[in-house]
Amino acid sequence: MNNIWIITRRELATFFNSLMAYIMIIAFLGFSGFFTWFLGSDIFFIKQASLGSFFNIAFWTLFFFIPGLTMRLFAEETRSGTIEVLLTKPVSDWQVVLGKFLSTLILIIIALLMTFPYYITVASLGNIDHGAVWSGYLGLILMSAGYISIGLFTSSISNNQIVGYLLALFIGIFFQIIFSFVAIYMSGFVGEIFNFLSVPTHIESISRGVIDSRDLIFFLSLIFFGLILTEANLEKSRL
Repeated sequence: MNNIWIITRRELATFFNSLMAYIMIIAFLGFSGFFTWFLGSDIFFIKQASLGSFFNIAFWTLFFFIPGLTMRLFAEETRSGTIEVLLTKPVSDWQVVLGKFLSTLILIIIALLMTFPYYITVASLGNIDHGAVWSGYLGLILMSAGYISIGLFTSSISNNQIVGYLLALFIGIFFQIIFSFVAIYMSGFVGEIFNFLSVPTHIESISRGVIDSRDLIFFLSLIFFGLILTEANLEKSRL
């Protein structure tokens, strides 16, 4: 556990030293704030105390931002050769993967924590559904964790950051758009499978304030498979 935390701190420091963390947080707050308060806001146009607009824009903003954070985590180290140095140290592949995963997830959580003033402000304007807000944040964290695991995998199979970014987006589009689109035109068991594989299906379920075990199973499975594929690719690179 100590090795995982050391790697996590190392990666977090890299994010902030390279200004990547500041750029991501400022851009995220800028996009989410603008669309929450000035475009399509339920608060001013419908006069309803809700963070629905924020969660909708954050859902898409994080989808595009996360591959940008993960694309360098393995690709840059592979290109520069530092990954070989890291793997020769007394750390396991799982510790390396989990350390990089946690560092990115913590950065996302920091960005989300900085949107709490939105929550406080809206709550002061009317009767807000606190359960829906907290479950909405949970949904964003679970979604982010899933896409981080995908981004780690795509970064581990290429030494080119742009390729890693595009591959992560390509895979993510299936979960973000294509599976739900296909589910509309499928019926029966096949339609249910595609619907289950759709991220929006689970986000919408969680955002209603009801934490269903199926939603947790989906996100935990996505995280697990993304991480295990990344670890398997690292193990192969050791050979």
